[in-house]
Amino acid sequence: MIKASARKPAPLLRIVETSAHCILGRDIVGRFETARQREWLVTNGIGGFAAGTVSGANTRRYHGVLVASFKPPVERTVLVSKINVTVHYLGERYELGADEYADGTLAPSGFQHIESFRLENGIPVWRFALADAVLEQRIFMASGRNVTYVGLRVIRASAPLGLELRPLCTYRDYHSHSRGARPFSVEAGSAECSIHAFDGARPIRLSISTGAFEAGPDWYWNFYHRVEAERDLDTLEDLFTPGRFTAQLEASQEVFFTASADTAAPPSGAAKLAELQQSTTDLLAAVPQGAPPWIRQLALATDQFLVKRGDCADSGASVIAGYPWFADWGRDTMIALPGLTSTLGRHGIAAEVLRTFARFVDRGMLPNRFPDGGEAPEYNTVDATLWFFQTIQEAMQASGDPSLGRDLYPTLIDIVRTHVAGTRYGICVDPADALLRAGEPGVQLTWMDAKVGDWVVTPRIGKPVEINALWLNALSITLSLAKQYKDPAGKQLCNELLTRGSASFAKFWNASSGYLYDVIDVDGGTARDASLRPNQLFAVSLPYSALQPAQMQAVVEVCARELLTSFGLRSLGRHDPAYAGHYRGDQRSRDGAYHQGTVWSWLLGPFVLAHFRVYRDAAAAQSFLEPIAHHLRDGCLGSISEIFDGEAPHGAKGCFAQAWSVAEVLRSWVILQNAVKTKD
Repeated sequence: MIKASARKPAPLLRIVETSAHCILGRDIVGRFETARQREWLVTNGIGGFAAGTVSGANTRRYHGVLVASFKPPVERTVLVSKINVTVHYLGERYELGADEYADGTLAPSGFQHIESFRLENGIPVWRFALADAVLEQRIFMASGRNVTYVGLRVIRASAPLGLELRPLCTYRDYHSHSRGARPFSVEAGSAECSIHAFDGARPIRLSISTGAFEAGPDWYWNFYHRVEAERDLDTLEDLFTPGRFTAQLEASQEVFFTASADTAAPPSGAAKLAELQQSTTDLLAAVPQGAPPWIRQLALATDQFLVKRGDCADSGASVIAGYPWFADWGRDTMIALPGLTSTLGRHGIAAEVLRTFARFVDRGMLPNRFPDGGEAPEYNTVDATLWFFQTIQEAMQASGDPSLGRDLYPTLIDIVRTHVAGTRYGICVDPADALLRAGEPGVQLTWMDAKVGDWVVTPRIGKPVEINALWLNALSITLSLAKQYKDPAGKQLCNELLTRGSASFAKFWNASSGYLYDVIDVDGGTARDASLRPNQLFAVSLPYSALQPAQMQAVVEVCARELLTSFGLRSLGRHDPAYAGHYRGDQRSRDGAYHQGTVWSWLLGPFVLAHFRVYRDAAAAQSFLEPIAHHLRDGCLGSISEIFDGEAPHGAKGCFAQAWSVAEVLRSWVILQNAVKTKD
């Protein structure tokens, strides 16, 4: 065993990571301010991932070359924070990384050597120009395994390049930082090593396909994560290096560095890269012919959110709500699933995810969240269960396979009956009007679910508009299935509820303002919340609607006028006294603005589909999605951010890659494209 010293070294170098279809040149990648704002992401299909900035500097606690998932898709643990690469060529030394330290030091500045950055079928690729040589680097992961590869290939050179790779490691939950030296130990081999963080920890296995390992355990101090400072969180981290890996490459040669948390030997980097390239080719074959590059990129991004649950083959599938910090949420899964799967012909995956969640239905409710620590699911949602109906319907329509509806119909009709009888958190059908009421003090049940301590920012207790639009839509779906499967009792129940509920939905119409109330019968009384919010769109965009055509048009017009931005819809009208145009500050400030004006990109999907329903102009509706193409070159390259500021220039905030944002933009674009083709 080689024990680590605690000597404080000088600042060191670091490696870069790559991205897809988006191509960035020196005007962006050669400057720290612009390069650090672009992030990249690769995933392994079980909750693990690798992420960083184009500059090479880590700006978040969540950045890392290997963030493993020890209980798929949760228990995510940062093991390898970064790889610092140095090249020796023609007598010169080139440090390709970038590190920012607590005292403001930025050393080295390897981004100055980046000639270009691109996403190549979803894989981030850097090109470094070093005198007359060009070195290409790509980062990718093995599907279903906690294994990351860093591939380095010489594109052009007049002499051999000497490579030095120094991994910087830790062993911590991805929500935290670690400070101070710890008793890490290293087992060294000729071209590999294993790092043991503590008794019982999984070994971190590092290796190089061609080259050597030289042990030299040490610690590096005070790495600064500036995005955490913007979020008013702790910002500093100390990292461990086991030593350095070296290799020598000539023109056209390549080497693969591998970081693994698996016990089994990892596949070769070359074989895994070829496998990934083939899988992306297969995925893109499902994209409509003639789709623009940005839509093809969104199709590739869908792969990042689909994950397996558990360690065995029959544990089921799920959806990661967003990177870097969300796990799988019921609401997000149900909303995102059609765009992630059915839109691209992944009918088997859609059915698997739906069957997985059906197993967790309890007291007529779908779980809202599977906690990171693997504890029991949480059921604090009213809408995830209602989205379940629509997602099943879309999966059945896309696949043409009746078995999914037949198998899950008993679950659906049981959910309806349970909602009539009443379940958790005051969720119950009001016998007076057949509408669905929900909520009680201290809990947040709708998608507008921000809560800080005991403060529920938007409680929406009563009868929220989108909940009842979803409820009526769910009844319509279940009624159709009850007829198909010859269930007279289910047919009678759903028909009665749908008829009465549709008539009662008229109570949501705010005649004086010309749009829908956001909540009626607030707190169990008769008050109505007239806040202008995008939730009313679902009364137009869902297949079943109780609105009159003129009302639909009025809803679309007011949302277009007051809530629409280039990247999504504001969550509250700008003229409301509670409107917050910027999402920033500490957690209380951020959560207070989360649904009080912040723009949500996933709402573009229901908006454009509602627009198309009213005006029947698919091309016009589709045009509202086009600004997203520009966003794919910002934030997390090739993906769509969770939220944006309500005020221009609508800076991207929140999770840098969000499942329902990607899914709803892609799904709605494909629906509209099919409508355009039908018209032509």
